[in-house]
Amino acid sequence: MLYPEIVIAGCGNPLFADDGFGPAVIEELQKLTLPDNVGVIDAGLGGPHFIFTLLDPEVTKKLIIVDCADFGAEPGSITKLRVEDLPPGSYRDAHSWDIAEPLMRIKDRIEITVIGCQPKRVTDPEMEIGLSDEVL
Repeated sequence: MLYPEIVIAGCGNPLFADDGFGPAVIEELQKLTLPDNVGVIDAGLGGPHFIFTLLDPEVTKKLIIVDCADFGAEPGSITKLRVEDLPPGSYRDAHSWDIAEPLMRIKDRIEITVIGCQPKRVTDPEMEIGLSDEVL
């Protein structure tokens, strides 16, 4: 299914420790048998590009983004955020595109939920592969 009704997109870079939370969740979801109307994608660093090009608001009704998010909680804590909760400029991809901006453009046509995991460490620019025990 090219454009599923429900899309779960994992964002982040597994080369920077807990920033790989989103792709790790997608890897686990891909092992499951999900309903036919659910699609999962590892959006990696291309979250904004994915939103602009790979969603069809005529078909996709719900977008769930999974990513690490620093919201000042204990490492490994999970929170549900609305698009309006995302501070402008706080979530950028590798090309400095703000992910909140494209989400704001489509939020009236697609139900959007952001699931954030509080990281223990994000090592950018130093590389460290693997999630911390708290996030794992």
